[in-house]
Amino acid sequence: MATKGNTGDPRTRSSISIFIVVGLCFFFYILGAWQRSGFGKGDTIAQVVTKQMDCSILPDLNYETSGDAGTNDVSPLDVKEIPSCDDAYIDYTPCQDQMRERHCPPESEKLHCLIPAPKGYATPFPWPKSRDYVPYANAPYKSLTVEKAVQNWIIYEGGGTQFPHGADTYIDQLAAAIPIDNGMVRTALDTGCGVASLGAYLFKKNVLTMSFAPRDSHEAQVQFALERGVPAVIGVLGTIKLPYPSGAFDMAHCSRCLIPWGANDGMYMMEVDRVLRPGGYWLLSGPPINWRTHYQAWNRTKEDLEAEQNKIEEIARLLCWEKKDELGDIGIWQKRLDPSSCTEQRTMCESSDPDDVWYQKMEPCVTGSPKIDGSEWKPFPERLKAVPFRVSSGAIPGVSPKEYLEDSRTWKKHVNAYRRINKILDSGRYRNIMDMNAGMGGFAAALESSKLWVMNVVPTIAEKNTLGVVFERGLIGIYHDWCEAFSTYPRTYDLIHANGLFSLYKDKCSMEDILLEMDRILRPEGTVIFRDHVDVLVKVKKTVSGMRWNTKMVDHEDGPLVPEKVMFAVKQYWVAGQQNVTKTN
Repeated sequence: MATKGNTGDPRTRSSISIFIVVGLCFFFYILGAWQRSGFGKGDTIAQVVTKQMDCSILPDLNYETSGDAGTNDVSPLDVKEIPSCDDAYIDYTPCQDQMRERHCPPESEKLHCLIPAPKGYATPFPWPKSRDYVPYANAPYKSLTVEKAVQNWIIYEGGGTQFPHGADTYIDQLAAAIPIDNGMVRTALDTGCGVASLGAYLFKKNVLTMSFAPRDSHEAQVQFALERGVPAVIGVLGTIKLPYPSGAFDMAHCSRCLIPWGANDGMYMMEVDRVLRPGGYWLLSGPPINWRTHYQAWNRTKEDLEAEQNKIEEIARLLCWEKKDELGDIGIWQKRLDPSSCTEQRTMCESSDPDDVWYQKMEPCVTGSPKIDGSEWKPFPERLKAVPFRVSSGAIPGVSPKEYLEDSRTWKKHVNAYRRINKILDSGRYRNIMDMNAGMGGFAAALESSKLWVMNVVPTIAEKNTLGVVFERGLIGIYHDWCEAFSTYPRTYDLIHANGLFSLYKDKCSMEDILLEMDRILRPEGTVIFRDHVDVLVKVKKTVSGMRWNTKMVDHEDGPLVPEKVMFAVKQYWVAGQQNVTKTN
């Protein structure tokens, strides 16, 4: 038996090593501070040793274990244990119910508990296998497999939901008419997307598709999409503007989406026009296109279908869209590069800010095009690194090209620091990623890979409206207010990044409410990366310590003198009916 002070015990040796490293780091912290004060010498030596000792993290730091570097542990007596919700809330979507527009519960009706995962929940397969197969326990619904049995595009087999038919032939048909293959079509909007098969297979063409569908009688279409690893949100085209900036998408698509495009004085087509960039494409597949061939199968009269198509054509002309082609059952229109050349008499919207859309009502009017030079639109991936026109033209106050490029360099540095700690960041383990306070999309740009995609969220209370810049880079995102629940199902993101989020929302709404929402949308064993002031992160740690999360805090990559810190968290695995929780180390 080792006696007290014996260094033969590996745990004792590890403790001594940690003590020595911490002592050296503290010494050079003081030495560096003294030198920077103007009185000390030898800072070069301090920098070299600090770099060699890697004082930003402790030895054997594992982001999936508990414990902290540089902060005191939260006392168990200070931790508020947050209970699990009833199993009936497994698929709880606070702000969405069947076929209705977004509406959130009042404060008195909010849940203050953790949404459980269903029994048997499994980590989704890596991409691209996840595209074709979803474990049944993750989305335990069979109604779509019964209703769509004749079409055979979704089936239940072998203990899971399978999607046996791709969209390659359909996409190749589209690519013959619009520039999908050369990078000019990079961002797409799929309205009424079903289970997002178009978006799933457009990844082969390096196209990012934002898909949306309502929470309807088909159970969980959007949930299936996200389980497959495809970007999607719950949403409807109703009376509220879509939560995207003007001139955002290269292409918009509707395939049998049941949206009455000709109704309400063409208001829905006008909203599509708002979010399409100059030169962008609108594709309509299904009724009423090619009605002469299909009117009997659709059980509708020729006169009814012809009138519907004529109305759509009339609104398209009013919007100054050019009809490019009609390929069988697909109609293709293109928005003009220079909408100002339109000679049609049309009602223009009076709003001075076309990107002010959060809970704003749609209007039957045409939105003026944003300050985007469509003639110089760059293909992807060139546009990812180019200075966006919104920046170079000065359309975003306080953001110059120099500041934009510096922001990009900073995020490359940050992400490289993340990689040093989380060794599996680029492995494909994280497919669905969210940046809760995305800024100009620097985090997503630094991570860009075919193995993952990032939902770039720009908070509605952000000082600068930068979501248009995100889209110009060839990335996708959405507006959202984090005082409310996000438009998605539980357990739909593998990794969440929160940069300065809680400083932004200080005194705006409850930190606990935001953290509970993060827990709702994060998969079991998913990861969160917080970046914020150390005082803020200490408060965050105190809350998540009662949420079955393990945490680890590290210094800023520039050293311990920087008050901004980074905290990694991992959500423990637990399911409905499971009272016990994973033991922390």
